[in-house]
Amino acid sequence: MNVNRKEIDGVRIQAKHRASCHCGSVEIELHLPEGLVDLRRCDCSMCRRRGAIVASVPLENINILKGKEYLKLYQFNTKTAKHYFCGICGIYTHHQRRSNPSQFGFNVAFLEGINPLKLENIPTYDGVNHPADL
Repeated sequence: MNVNRKEIDGVRIQAKHRASCHCGSVEIELHLPEGLVDLRRCDCSMCRRRGAIVASVPLENINILKGKEYLKLYQFNTKTAKHYFCGICGIYTHHQRRSNPSQFGFNVAFLEGINPLKLENIPTYDGVNHPADL
């Protein structure tokens, strides 16, 4: 099930939407002409713990405006996926996917003006049995 949204609780997803961490040290602009594409949760060991809803974007559709020096990289298991978070406040921002390295998954809660708690019926992908592990 592919879930896409152009609006959440009356807030329209902008074609170029800004995102920021809690402390404001990291700011990113995402090019989202189709809104939020492929919204999902994942039940892998990492995603279960961070609890984020993510959407998908091609690698070239993320532009780091500020704070690249504050982004920290975390990798585990096969060390293929690249998970980024603010090194000051700890907020997960985005990750380069292992299942599709030409995409970033990004934290919907990272988007300015968006409340992910207003999203319903978001599918959970089976990250425990990851396709790259089969």
